[in-house]
Amino acid sequence: MATETTNLVLSDQELSIWGLFLQADIIVKLVILLLIVASLWSWSIIIDKVRALRQQNALADEFEDLFWSGEHIDRIYDRLGGQPDGVMARVFVAAMREWRRASGKAIRPPGQIVSSSNRIDRNMEVTISREMEGMEKGMTFLASVGSVAPFVGLFGTVWGIMNSFQAIAISKNTSLAVVAPGIAEALFATALGLVAAIPAVVAYNRFNAHIDALGSRVDRFSNEFSTMLSRQLEEG
Repeated sequence: MATETTNLVLSDQELSIWGLFLQADIIVKLVILLLIVASLWSWSIIIDKVRALRQQNALADEFEDLFWSGEHIDRIYDRLGGQPDGVMARVFVAAMREWRRASGKAIRPPGQIVSSSNRIDRNMEVTISREMEGMEKGMTFLASVGSVAPFVGLFGTVWGIMNSFQAIAISKNTSLAVVAPGIAEALFATALGLVAAIPAVVAYNRFNAHIDALGSRVDRFSNEFSTMLSRQLEEG
């Protein structure tokens, strides 16, 4: 009876997550470690992106309230300074720099007005592109983990099952006690691949939608602000 209890305890330990990892082949161990690192890195990107998107949307709300409050744009520019927080505020500052250079000239022929308006638009476009690239940082990694991690886990599973079949052939024993540990460690790799991939895919789709929405919001503001500045340049 004591011997049966000991064997049962050993079996439970062998089939635990740590026990499966220790018993795994070196290739399967490398696959497991790679998937764990990818999952942790993905979660660090997810947490950072959640924080960044919330902050950017809050800053955009705050800036739009200030911009449409009726205060003069020169006073808003002076209040924000050269390096404001928030994508929309940075687009505003980039446009204001060029607008002040253009509006400081006493005489502006029609051709010069068009050229100044084009420079304002380009400054805003470059700023938007740079800021959106910063917001999309890490998205490629999430997409890669979401698409590759299941196949990496599947590779570990196939390799582990191959080792299990070799163990069966060597021992010439097809009992569950011989087969179960190898099959369990092989399936453990697939499970880790899914654990790494599913949050990455969900987060990528979610963040991609939010970044697109923020980009559209900034584009709308830049178009409205460009029209406003062009009108003021024409009116002198």
